[in-house]
Amino acid sequence: MEPGEIWIANDHGGYKLKLLITDYLSEKGIPFKNIGCDSEEIVRYPHYAAIVAGAVSRHVINRGILICSTGIGMSIIANKFKGVRASLCTGTYMAKMTRLHNDSNILCLGGKITGDFEALDILETWLYTEFEGGRHCISLGLIEEAEEVICNPKISKIWKNEL
Repeated sequence: MEPGEIWIANDHGGYKLKLLITDYLSEKGIPFKNIGCDSEEIVRYPHYAAIVAGAVSRHVINRGILICSTGIGMSIIANKFKGVRASLCTGTYMAKMTRLHNDSNILCLGGKITGDFEALDILETWLYTEFEGGRHCISLGLIEEAEEVICNPKISKIWKNEL
């Protein structure tokens, strides 16, 4: 199954890897939208991550890719958005398992820590591995329940003992 249009965002640390990935997506005929910066000039990754994560959260797109120097910062901000399951992957097994078991909808990569060939293997695995469903839906349901609590102001006040 094709993943549909993918939005890809990066900061300065992910610029070179983004170029490699967009070339790959073009070659495979996978539609994408470049949301990231187009140079190695220093920028702040949260701005770029928020655009992609927000689009996934609002169901504008099904999947996105975020790249910074390590992928850590991008994954942190992306996972603040309801419904986002951003996964930092440093190997193909992680990419496979995050799709099979977690139905990951954002792939985070480290432009300064992941080699080109490994990054493309991770990407291809993540793009074409389907969610397994079954028992894993229980965990995803629990994540959704937690998001409802966290995102509900009345409940979160109780949770924080602020009433």
